[in-house]
Amino acid sequence: MDSYFFETQKTAQKENVFVLIIYDIVDNKQRVRLAKYLQGYGFRVQKSAFEAVIPKKKYHKLLRELPAYVTEKDSVKVYKIVGNGQVTAFGKSFEIDTEDVIVI
Repeated sequence: MDSYFFETQKTAQKENVFVLIIYDIVDNKQRVRLAKYLQGYGFRVQKSAFEAVIPKKKYHKLLRELPAYVTEKDSVKVYKIVGNGQVTAFGKSFEIDTEDVIVI
């Protein structure tokens, strides 16, 4: 079991949110395209799940741009969590490789 904490309280000039993005994309090309896009926001924590701590402005940009990656056969959910939180993971643990993150 692994646990880690996050905090998204107000910082100097911006308020951050913790975002969990999970998806089920039918088409392989579209799924790869979406995964590459999401790498610019956060870290892949499972094959179809990303986590990120981002400013609210970037969160709203994400919500505006996501529909371009989704068809009516697909499913994408974005969970916004504000404040203090804890994530508890069971099973295979992962390490976040910050070199793979592209910030747009």
